[in-house]
Amino acid sequence: MNAPANAPTRRLTTAQALLAFLSRQYTARAGTEQRLITATWGIFGHGNVAGIGQALLEPGSDMPYHQGRNEQAMVHAAVGYARQRDRLSAHAVTTSIGPGATNLVTGAALATVNHLPVLLLPGDVFAARPADPVLQQLEVPCAGDVSVNDCLRPVSRYFDRITRPEALIPAALAAMSVLTDPARTGAVTLALPQDVQAEAYDWPEDFFRRRVWQVRAPRPDRDELAAAARLLRGARRPLVVAGGGVHHSGAEDALRALADATGIPVAATQAGKGALPHDHPADMGGIGHTGTAAADALAREADAVLGVGTRWTDFTTASATLFQHPDVRFASLNVSGADAHKMGGLQLVADAREGLEELAGALAGYRVEPAYESRCRALKADWEARVSAAFAPRDEGARPTQAQVLGVLDELADGSDILINAAGSLPGDLHKLWRTRSRDQYHVEYGYSCMGYEIPAAIGVALAAPGRPVWALVGDGTYLMNPTELVTAVQERLPVKVVILQNHGYASIGGLSAAVGGERFGTAYRFRAADGTYTGEVLPVDLAANAASLGLAVFRPKTIRDLREALASARAADRPTCVYVETETADTVSGPPPAQAWWDVPVAETATRPSAVEAREEYDRQVAARRRHL
Repeated sequence: MNAPANAPTRRLTTAQALLAFLSRQYTARAGTEQRLITATWGIFGHGNVAGIGQALLEPGSDMPYHQGRNEQAMVHAAVGYARQRDRLSAHAVTTSIGPGATNLVTGAALATVNHLPVLLLPGDVFAARPADPVLQQLEVPCAGDVSVNDCLRPVSRYFDRITRPEALIPAALAAMSVLTDPARTGAVTLALPQDVQAEAYDWPEDFFRRRVWQVRAPRPDRDELAAAARLLRGARRPLVVAGGGVHHSGAEDALRALADATGIPVAATQAGKGALPHDHPADMGGIGHTGTAAADALAREADAVLGVGTRWTDFTTASATLFQHPDVRFASLNVSGADAHKMGGLQLVADAREGLEELAGALAGYRVEPAYESRCRALKADWEARVSAAFAPRDEGARPTQAQVLGVLDELADGSDILINAAGSLPGDLHKLWRTRSRDQYHVEYGYSCMGYEIPAAIGVALAAPGRPVWALVGDGTYLMNPTELVTAVQERLPVKVVILQNHGYASIGGLSAAVGGERFGTAYRFRAADGTYTGEVLPVDLAANAASLGLAVFRPKTIRDLREALASARAADRPTCVYVETETADTVSGPPPAQAWWDVPVAETATRPSAVEAREEYDRQVAARRRHL
């Protein structure tokens, strides 16, 4: 069915119409408008080369294009961009059918878990089914309408398959609605059959009009607000847990004002770190399994806890063992009702900034007891001393530990630097040790903790924040997962700085394996020994040479002194640069402090090896502290 008679129309293919529509979508928040979809990443194959590919090339197309090397990595780059732009602008990602489309799944899951918008446009098999099966078609004998793209359904916030051109109109509008909804946003998938992409249709001109999507900032219900204020006023040891929602809503100033007025200490999740700068008196650092001793001590003693924009993950709650006060009660300020109801406490369903501003008014005149403020200051000072000890080099001529690498970077960085990490042992060290100087400096993806995220995300962040130093911090295991987008950084002349920490294996999981009786099995990068185990010589892998072969300038510092010079040179570089560091094993003096809280990783209940038996005894002791907060 075409447009009604006499209504102005434009004859375009479905792919051309989609790009024209996307180029006219805008977001608005706090009176500021910006374009929603600012570019499209793409790798072309027979599922999209003649559709989206042709449309991007068509004269008059107002859609910038970025060339990727790996479909998963393209999503990571788009997610990094969206996070840096506070979810107000995003990228689209187009792929061919089959392997290209299924490679999107990991990136889509990461986006959805972290509530970050990305528009996925995978090619799909023919809607008209002129021949079955076509190349790369998954045959499901009992369901002819299933393709490999259906695996994107559970990891997408919205999914539709456009089997006729006119079906694009309601689907595209619904997709924009989800992308711009702070409570629902994540990966949005429009699967595009390759014949429909190239099919022409008379589109109503109104479809292409400029649309502005208001990003909602709902205010709190007055009764919920009053209940939360009563909870905090009645507390002797209150605590705020700041999550990623503080950053997404731009609530940092509101949080600072609340902390200044009330003296309530603030601990941060991985996503919330930087909600207060590290030198603010109320900032207690990270909370939970990877948190600081200061934050975790206050959490154990807290009788009232206000969560702001947090999903209350197991790392934050130490697998439900952290909050031990017998009468502790919770209130959760969150734009998502599903997250606000967690921890069995009061719900305050609202935008973080709006909620904190109104809560500050409701708490006017309230301040924590002087003795509690003194305790917070003492805990903070003690932890800062431990951080300084972990950062301090004993010998400038020695090989650095991982913590000392962070210490040298800490000396060089200012508020303009952005650090990106996602997996391995680095998230724990960063959460405990890094001194965050600006609201967006700390970019650790720990909702999905996806190996291979850092390098492509750095590209997305560099596109969103040109001129700022962007650091991708990776271990050797993560680097080997996904280094290919370095070629894109070279191609786009983006001066990202990649720091590779070489520890010859999956060091983080190796440590966890040792703690749970697994004896580091299968975690080292070594040759097989005579007994068949991977305990022989270290593999002769040269990751620095690999980075150089992909076009990066490479530094190979051997000592802490060399490292300081290399990091300074990388920070000043105007091209993609790699600093390759062979790290020293941490010890009790120069290594990071151990975990300050527990994390539940079940241990074998029956075993013969002593390490597993001992680990199970420790597990039973720890799990006994778990509480179900009702």
